[in-house]
Amino acid sequence: MLRALIQDRSAAAAAEMALVLPLLLLILFSSVELGNYFMNEHRLTEAVRNGARFAARQSFSNYATCSGAPSGTVVPDTRNIVMRGYLTGGTIITPNVQATDITVSTSCMASAGGQTMTGIYAGRTGGAQIVTVAASVNYRPVVSAFGFTGAGLKLNARSEAAVAGS
Repeated sequence: MLRALIQDRSAAAAAEMALVLPLLLLILFSSVELGNYFMNEHRLTEAVRNGARFAARQSFSNYATCSGAPSGTVVPDTRNIVMRGYLTGGTIITPNVQATDITVSTSCMASAGGQTMTGIYAGRTGGAQIVTVAASVNYRPVVSAFGFTGAGLKLNARSEAAVAGS
């Protein structure tokens, strides 16, 4: 009887599938989650770049100092650009992004590569002004139903642009 049981191969494929299926599902869901993470990271990076380009094209009058945040509506408008891609309306580009996750700051650079700033920056206190847009957003996993919470994972992006005025 034992010999007949050992030689019986009628359910071998089902038994092998039962052993391999958990590993295959783990690889599948891990691939989906990794792809989702990189897609969201790319979306946030592109949104922050667009926000920095937008903020850099605002009037020099909004950049009176070389530190802190720009004045006027630059900060809320830039946050809308990063979050939605538009000044008003639109849908959220990156999941979980909030206005408080986005910072807009400015700094000045008097020289670059040993050359003093001239042109549109001539006569400006501190030289060329640089606007920095940064975002740090909590990651929201796509397969959270299976126990992966993504706790502690953050999407980070940062971009700088020289203020060129409008």
